[in-house]
Amino acid sequence: MDLLPDLSAMGIEWATFAMLVMLIGLLLTGMPLAFVTLLVALIFALGWFGPMAVPLITSRIFSFVNSFVFVSVPMFVLMAAILDRSGIARDLFDAMRVVGGRLRGGVAIQTLLVAVILAAMSGIIGGEVVLLGLLALPQMLRLGYDRRLAIGVCCAGGALGTMVPPSIVLIIYGLTASVSIGDLFTAAFIPGLMLASFYVAYVLIRAYLDPSIAPIPEQGEIPTAEKLRLLKGLILPIMVVIFVLGSIYGGIASVTEASAIGVIGVTLSTVIRGEFSLTLLMGAARQTLATVGMIVWIGIGASALVGVFNLMGGIQFVSGLITGISDNPTIVVLFMMAILFVLGMFLDWVGIALLTMPIFVPIIREMGLDPVWFGVVFAMNMQVSFLSPPFGPAAFYLKSVTPPDISLGEIFRSLLPFICLQILALAILIAFPAIAGG
Repeated sequence: MDLLPDLSAMGIEWATFAMLVMLIGLLLTGMPLAFVTLLVALIFALGWFGPMAVPLITSRIFSFVNSFVFVSVPMFVLMAAILDRSGIARDLFDAMRVVGGRLRGGVAIQTLLVAVILAAMSGIIGGEVVLLGLLALPQMLRLGYDRRLAIGVCCAGGALGTMVPPSIVLIIYGLTASVSIGDLFTAAFIPGLMLASFYVAYVLIRAYLDPSIAPIPEQGEIPTAEKLRLLKGLILPIMVVIFVLGSIYGGIASVTEASAIGVIGVTLSTVIRGEFSLTLLMGAARQTLATVGMIVWIGIGASALVGVFNLMGGIQFVSGLITGISDNPTIVVLFMMAILFVLGMFLDWVGIALLTMPIFVPIIREMGLDPVWFGVVFAMNMQVSFLSPPFGPAAFYLKSVTPPDISLGEIFRSLLPFICLQILALAILIAFPAIAGG
């Protein structure tokens, strides 16, 4: 232990700077975020307080993983994993042909409607982007849609799982900020639909200003019997959404219980459709373990780092810096959004939430603002981070299933109008907090 110098001698200002440099330096080596945060937490705990601080780190980690609501995360991930492996999304997309019909830009709008329903079923963005990339993108390209519009719709639509309940982003925020996840879901519902409606309006405006970018498919009237067959594909997904969200909003079940209802609902749907198998279940379970394992490890590392930083007096120091910018709460919130936006270009949203919210949420409460509203604003900001270069995960998810001639650069260029729409929605939420119940 004597190998480490007495870091407390440098003062909290320089310690904060040293911690930041160490974090960035280790992340640039390619080391996973979870291990970087754990290592930095251990170095500063031993260097600042000595060996006696280690039990404090473990108690902080235990309080994070011991939360009952955290059980809902693997449940919703499992629900999404089963959904990915079933044909439910394909039938849902086919059923939406009835809605799209002869409308100009209809397939793009149909894709966005499917994205909203998938988001309301699972709340995971990776699977949704891949599903839309496999189902909708080839069809739009075949029909002669503008490539950039088609790419943007699939990516932006797939990322709606961040905003539309039951969003995993909102669950993690609720755990970190100690606010009701049910309240967050209720507050996020209208902003999520607002963002989806912005996308639909953008597609319609572009399609009617320049009809060549979204041709109307040359097809005859769909027979009534075919319409009824297609609409049957809507029944199971809509029932799952009603049972999951209805049980939460109706006060029948907690978020954790509703997540279990969702898993049962999606599993029963695969049984009814004749798709259920042990292979499907095992594949979904493995995907769930990998995703949740990543979330838990990042949570453990971030909890340890924030705990040590708090004991050092760092949170009070950073809070003083942020609140010292202005007496106007809106300017403080905009500064926080700028920090989150920059972090979103380089870090995973789980790490961002767990590293920044213990600092930001107390400031929000102190300024008399609603932490539930701030959670919705945070989720909207993370929407931007999912699409923004250089590391927007939605672009990489889509690239994994696109034809080879579609480059990553083209995907990012296609996303620029949708990023602008997300920033517009974020600005509206900040200017009019009542939209999210703030």
